[in-house]
Amino acid sequence: MKKSLLILLSLAFPWGLCAQQIYTVKSPDRKIAFDLKLDGTLQYSVTIDGKAVIDWSRLGYTSENAEYEPVTALAPRSGKAIRSSEEWHPIWGKRSVVKARYNWQAFHVAGPSTDNLEVRVFNDGVAFRLSAMKDGIYENTSFNFAGDYTAWYYNGERHNIGPELLSEAAGERLPLATIKVSDDLYLALHEADLPYDGWPMRLMAEKGTTTLKIAPEKISGFKDEFVGALRVLMVGKTPGELVDSHLLELLNPEADGDFSWVTPGVDLWDWRIDGAVWDGYHYGMNYDSWVRMVDFAAQNGFRNLVLDANWYGPEFEKDSDPTKGDKARDVQRIIKYGKEKGVGLWLYLNDVAGTNYPIEETLAQYEQWGAAGVKYGFMNGNPQEKNRKTQDITRLCAKHHLMVDYHDYPVHPFGQMRTWPNAVTREYCKAQLDGRQIFQPKTFVTSAFVNMVAGPVDMNNGFMELHQGRTTRKDNNQEVPTTVTGEIARTLITWSGATVIPDIPEYYRRYPRLLEFLAAEKQPWQESRTLQGEIGEYIVMARRNADGDWLVGAATNEESRTLSIGLDFLGRGKYTAVINTDASDTDFRTNRETFENTEMTVTRKSTVQLRLAPGGGACVLIRKQ
Repeated sequence: MKKSLLILLSLAFPWGLCAQQIYTVKSPDRKIAFDLKLDGTLQYSVTIDGKAVIDWSRLGYTSENAEYEPVTALAPRSGKAIRSSEEWHPIWGKRSVVKARYNWQAFHVAGPSTDNLEVRVFNDGVAFRLSAMKDGIYENTSFNFAGDYTAWYYNGERHNIGPELLSEAAGERLPLATIKVSDDLYLALHEADLPYDGWPMRLMAEKGTTTLKIAPEKISGFKDEFVGALRVLMVGKTPGELVDSHLLELLNPEADGDFSWVTPGVDLWDWRIDGAVWDGYHYGMNYDSWVRMVDFAAQNGFRNLVLDANWYGPEFEKDSDPTKGDKARDVQRIIKYGKEKGVGLWLYLNDVAGTNYPIEETLAQYEQWGAAGVKYGFMNGNPQEKNRKTQDITRLCAKHHLMVDYHDYPVHPFGQMRTWPNAVTREYCKAQLDGRQIFQPKTFVTSAFVNMVAGPVDMNNGFMELHQGRTTRKDNNQEVPTTVTGEIARTLITWSGATVIPDIPEYYRRYPRLLEFLAAEKQPWQESRTLQGEIGEYIVMARRNADGDWLVGAATNEESRTLSIGLDFLGRGKYTAVINTDASDTDFRTNRETFENTEMTVTRKSTVQLRLAPGGGACVLIRKQ
């Protein structure tokens, strides 16, 4: 009898007596596994190469009294995971062709407010989301990391937080979080496909633990079903692999409509030229200076000129009309002049005007004038309200053929540029020339592995008036802690659909080899590769431009270093490399404006040596002979 009963129990529980059912979705290369089980609540874990990186963690919703809702059943909606592959050809981005392979599976989840769970596992990461069917609940998903790893976090318009052990974190931490598991394994925690009514993700940490939790925000006001953002764990062997990833964009819907009018590339900016003096000429935010900037842009193939705040009146005053105020006639004149020269014009729009005047009428007027884009500043509201407004304005800008750049604590990027290619950049950082009181060389080489992993950022690199001492600029005229080669290298390293450079033409012309490099930053990029780098230490980026030329940029922290860079990314044949490096006496603290230039013939078997001074960098332009 005992033997027969044991046989019957084994048939009822094919994984053994009282064993739990564990469902697994693996990456196509089978190295990453997402496991799912039911133990009163829904739980998941993530393993990489057989090693746990996230131990069993709860996934689901809570009620107002913060109790997890019970889940009574879990089952796949189809028998096996579905293998998918796709090829995406972005209008602009890190490369011209993006290939993706992943395994996808949906699960039925029986709970008071849940019904559907979606899981996707790529070779470079995991994404999942649970839909809600009940109003007035809170997501309470946790990430219980399997070790006390080192992390860095986005920190608004301040230095990034980190390096910090997970157990040392306390209170709020903002994504994106970049996490070092070991010397050959890095993770990034973020979200993708943020819905219109969603709250941008915040993380909460409890000191002494290695767990991060999503800060609960009330989910309400939806009809039938709330499909939340995808929770994303990116995976790379190096921090550079995270920088090069397209996972966040691939998790967003593809664009619907014609976006061929989007013009990514290098753009000039009038805000920091105000007050600059060269050979007796005083630059200002006025028509005459704009003409000089447009002419310079046309001569060097730069795409646009960005006109910043106060062109239609004081930006924070409700009476400043964004279509009729102050310099509106001069703006229309310069847009027309720019069109004759093949240069577009961006127009600044403050949230005060965006709120107090009909936003669609304003954007329609800008389209009628022929503007190329809108820089939107100082958006008000709580994070959910800012997310809704950002999505509305992005959609309206697309309708009126306007690119858009969000500044001043914007909603974080979440891969939206795949759906809306006109959303070319945002200030998901402290823009360098706004933040010289906190911006240091280490800030840049940390942000490159944190902020930039989340999406395109507008950091305003490329300032060339670098002598020690204050400038004559009217706004924020402190020194910039970098070197001339470091500044130009940063313009390449920073991923953005609008590389906004801040100085006057004469300072660029002062360095013809560096200007040549800037002018070669022609988007859309055909290829991008992070060749080397360590978080907070240094980074080396290579990008192939629209003409097929390769550009390499390197930047370091406060430490000098010499880097050996292999050129195996080149094609066959011989190339001419123009190499710009810091000089032997260059130092961002004492001597910023010296550099050396050499030219040599190279092949894909060549190696170049790049000397980086403290706070400095190097830039290399490589063209086929």
